[in-house]
Amino acid sequence: METNKVLHFVPSEAPPSGMSKNGYFFQEMEQREVEQEEGCEAREEGQDSPIGCGDDIHLYDNQISPGPDADDSGCVLLNTSRRYVKLMNFEEEIRAHRDLDGFLGRATILLDETAASLDDVLKRMLHHVGQDSNSSEPSCNFEEVMSLLFTDAGAQEVNVHLLSETIQGVTATATGIQYQQSWLCILCNVKYLQRRHVCISRLERPQNWGENCCEVRYVILILAPLKMKSTKTAMELGRTFATLFSDISFRQKLLETKTQVEFKEALVFQMHQLRATNQPPTVLGKEETDPRSHKPLQCKDFLKAGRGIYEDFRRRLPFYPSDFTDGIVGSNKTLLKYMTTAIFLYIAILLPAIAFGSLNDESTRGEIDVRKTIIGQSIGGVIYSLFAGSPLVIPLTTAPLAIFISVIRGICDDYNLDFPAFYACIGLWNCLFLILAGIFNVSLLMKLFKRSTEEVIALFISIAFVVDAVKGTFKIFYRYYQAPTLANSSAGAFPAAAAAATATANLLRANGSQEAAAAFAASALPASVIQCTRERPVLCLLLMLGTLWMGYTLYQFKRSPFLHAKVREVLSDCALPISVLLFSFIGSYVFSDIELPVFKVHDRPVFRVAPFERLSAMNVVSAMGLGFLLALLIFIDQNIVVSLTNAPENRLLKGTAYHWDLMLSGLINILMSVMGLPWMHAAFPHSTLHVRQLAFVEQRVEGGHLYETIVQVKETRLTSLTANIFIGVSVLLLPLPLQWIPKPVLYGLFLYIALTSIDGNQMCDRMALLLKEQTSYPPTHYIRKVPQRKIHFFTFLQMMQLLILCTFGMYPIPYMKMIFPLLMVMLIPIRNNVLPHIIEAKYLDIMDAQHM
Repeated sequence: METNKVLHFVPSEAPPSGMSKNGYFFQEMEQREVEQEEGCEAREEGQDSPIGCGDDIHLYDNQISPGPDADDSGCVLLNTSRRYVKLMNFEEEIRAHRDLDGFLGRATILLDETAASLDDVLKRMLHHVGQDSNSSEPSCNFEEVMSLLFTDAGAQEVNVHLLSETIQGVTATATGIQYQQSWLCILCNVKYLQRRHVCISRLERPQNWGENCCEVRYVILILAPLKMKSTKTAMELGRTFATLFSDISFRQKLLETKTQVEFKEALVFQMHQLRATNQPPTVLGKEETDPRSHKPLQCKDFLKAGRGIYEDFRRRLPFYPSDFTDGIVGSNKTLLKYMTTAIFLYIAILLPAIAFGSLNDESTRGEIDVRKTIIGQSIGGVIYSLFAGSPLVIPLTTAPLAIFISVIRGICDDYNLDFPAFYACIGLWNCLFLILAGIFNVSLLMKLFKRSTEEVIALFISIAFVVDAVKGTFKIFYRYYQAPTLANSSAGAFPAAAAAATATANLLRANGSQEAAAAFAASALPASVIQCTRERPVLCLLLMLGTLWMGYTLYQFKRSPFLHAKVREVLSDCALPISVLLFSFIGSYVFSDIELPVFKVHDRPVFRVAPFERLSAMNVVSAMGLGFLLALLIFIDQNIVVSLTNAPENRLLKGTAYHWDLMLSGLINILMSVMGLPWMHAAFPHSTLHVRQLAFVEQRVEGGHLYETIVQVKETRLTSLTANIFIGVSVLLLPLPLQWIPKPVLYGLFLYIALTSIDGNQMCDRMALLLKEQTSYPPTHYIRKVPQRKIHFFTFLQMMQLLILCTFGMYPIPYMKMIFPLLMVMLIPIRNNVLPHIIEAKYLDIMDAQHM
């Protein structure tokens, strides 16, 4: 038996971008024609040949089970007609209000429908319409209506079961045509109907019903008589409801409704919102100092002292009360999400604070230790979460700052300077430059940063986390993965055994048996006095990789089909705490007989004002240069993190405050500098991970690739505020039980943060293309619009910039690390002035495009 083919003719011409911005729907109508031809061969229809007319032909296998009299060579022709339909204008078109007001009272709404197949869902919807007392249709057979919804109506000899007429939302974006796959509006004109009917079904979970319908959550069924006034047809009624469902944020709100009354109230509220969108918005004033505006950069913008901070306050202050009440007050409560996010932040902030505190402890010889790092993080984090203009941004002491602190310690040792005083002096100069930059709107320079430049710096920070983890693991192997040797203080505890073991081991070595000597030394003495045992580094490696594996597996668990969606979401949000607690328990309890490396805790006073009198005037002046380099580093990192956090695809609605946030960082670091606490600034990737934790996403399938679109983000201060308060309380847990967290688990946390931070990094995606075959390339905007050779060349140039950053930022020569901030600044002229002479500017702009 041969397999028949269905020819589905799809025009390849994409809609103009202007049409998509004005808001058009895509309507698809399908008509079936059947011809029995003896000479129609499936082989000819399956050939992959170019089409001269420029239309794409999609071939679908139609698995037909023919009857005994059917001809196996029969050919089914499917005619598809597509056209664009304008969005309903709720301000000007009176019919929109009449349709909604008239049908909401008697519309059939099914919530949490459990049926999985499209046929079952439509049967349930038609059954409820037929049983509704308000919609009696004595002359209409709803079983016949069911058959009219599909292309195989009235034809028993074929089984091409496709919807006849639908409306779906589409958008012409940089990636081509994107279907809104979470809703489907089905139209049907029925001859014997007396009036129009609407039935809306919300499915319990998304269903995959084929191409462009891979994540359907809502089904809108429109039934109308065949002969109606032009403004009352099924198409016009479908336009009304399809316009409502085209808003991704509105669909998320409908998921949160519990009853039919709440569902209908949400529809009415959305209607009023759409009416308000066509009215002129209230202008708060010209925002001339917003780095995200398209206004060209001018020198006079930097002379308007305080203008940027004033506009930041004017933009953000009206939303300040809602930063504490969103998700807490009202019907739309998200307490569980807030709790899981606060737990995630607590672990994600505390453990890096411990790790960087331990690193600073080693480089400064105890001047800045773990206790100071935790206290400084709590103080600075609470201040920032209360007063920052971007509350989702997480301040933290970072790897570049730890590198800079180690350089300062080296300078103090070389020139015999007092470290606390010189550290504070550099910090105060840095704060002065940051405050001046906030006052004089220097953050406007962010207009010069392109997406590719931000991604190079972000990827460098991720690599810094990996390097710190690898360095720590290498040190453990270098110290312990050797032949067993005695600890320095252990020989005195067992003098006779130590002497006998040493003599015997030396005798074996004299005979040329090194392995026998090592084995004897290990067996003759207790394990507690042996410093180098190989099970330590092996266990450390397993704990680090286990923490990474468990955390990332649970992080990806929300994409799996197992368990309920709510359970998957909670497990994904708590991935990091679960993995850290589990492998800390394994390392500290299950393998308690193996001593693992832990961080040190010093019993020193935490708050101690720096002794500035120990510095000379020349020392203070020389500190200005280092303070400027530090301010440059914090300025770039702070603004790039704020920019990445407020990226358009994150759909944050409350606005930004670049200038005030920069000034606030300077004010916080004044306290850090004087008290000898580690400096801090906006941290990557913690800030973007914070956004992702508070986000509601919608998935879509395009070209065989799964994409997640952020629908809504809860912009709150409560999560970061709660996490930083608990971090301050964690000082009481020093040294125990926090010392039960082994260092390898901290290194696994670093790898987890680095791995999860590359999601959405376009540079990493293009680097992956170098290892893929062309047929598996995703349908991204740059793949469609930029020649492949240009893409790979641009990626190679970005990799060269990243390599230079890594060389200067991580090379062991201390003074090379000092010029690292200048190299970050040099990326701006390289992208804006050098690369356009190598690759055409139009291609660079496409690859740097900020698309949603």
